[in-house]
Amino acid sequence: MPAAAPRVDFYVLAGSEARTRLKFACRIAEKAYLADQRVFVWLDNPAELHSFDDLLWTFADRSFVPHEIYSDPQQWHDTPVLLGCEAQPQQPFDVLLNLAAEVPAAAARAGCIAEIVDAEEPRRRAGRNRFRHYRELGLAPETHNIAAEETP
Repeated sequence: MPAAAPRVDFYVLAGSEARTRLKFACRIAEKAYLADQRVFVWLDNPAELHSFDDLLWTFADRSFVPHEIYSDPQQWHDTPVLLGCEAQPQQPFDVLLNLAAEVPAAAARAGCIAEIVDAEEPRRRAGRNRFRHYRELGLAPETHNIAAEETP
């Protein structure tokens, strides 16, 4: 982990619909982008990556979140939100938005980490494992229960 331990936030959604979880992730990415933060979104596989890529363009009528698939560290100069499922940044960045089952190595370079967990049992179980992982690293994850009216 970086010299200053990252803040870890778990956002726990009541429902189990994957699209609701991903739209909530889009809102977090948008909020970070609007705060001039560099965001890396980690996903499990190319299909999920491309689905999230499409959703970032369409999740809200008046939103614009400039993003692209991560392949080169130089992308941070022009694109504040990068998506990945294979390659990971080797340099520090502001926000890791983890949508995968495992904690990526890039978490060690993030200023803060956002984990989104819904009620779908395999995702909930994976979220508990990630929560334990952070605790084992000496971090103190915070949990935020998100009511249905707060989700998109």
